[in-house]
Amino acid sequence: MKTISVKEKEDKAFEAMKGDFHYKNRMQGPRLTKVIVSVGTGSNKDKKRNELVVDRLAKITGQKAATRTAKKAIASFKTRVGDTVGQQITLRGARMYGFLDKLFNISLPRTKDFRGFAPTSVDAMGNVTLGVKEHTIFPETSDEDIKDVFGMAITIVSTAKSKTEAQVFFTHLGVPFRKE
Repeated sequence: MKTISVKEKEDKAFEAMKGDFHYKNRMQGPRLTKVIVSVGTGSNKDKKRNELVVDRLAKITGQKAATRTAKKAIASFKTRVGDTVGQQITLRGARMYGFLDKLFNISLPRTKDFRGFAPTSVDAMGNVTLGVKEHTIFPETSDEDIKDVFGMAITIVSTAKSKTEAQVFFTHLGVPFRKE
């Protein structure tokens, strides 16, 4: 059984949505622009943990992560300006479609007790942010270091103009939303 890629689903979504949203041409329909994968590493001074997160993200996405630093010093969080607080990767083009194919067809079905994402995860600007609790759902990660498990936020950015248009578009793409 051949699975349909996200790129092909994007084209089929336009055809399915054309009548409901009164699109006259393909450029009016929503399409994916980028996927942002981000991991917060906290204000810890542990360089080995940051290196581990960078290495695992590079294996998962196929691209090196950019370091995000603190913009303000906050005493209660023990952060100073310039401390590393997270890692982020922006995927576009072929890498974006490949990552989404892997996420929807391989990784999410491997997740234990997964019932879908909340439909409220779609924001008013037409983007969806998905939270993944464990990075070990991706097949590239080795399962021997279970003690170093981290979560990530995956934001899928589209050109949808409203929340309802985005929800219909992401449903056609294969984002598993919870039935409410």
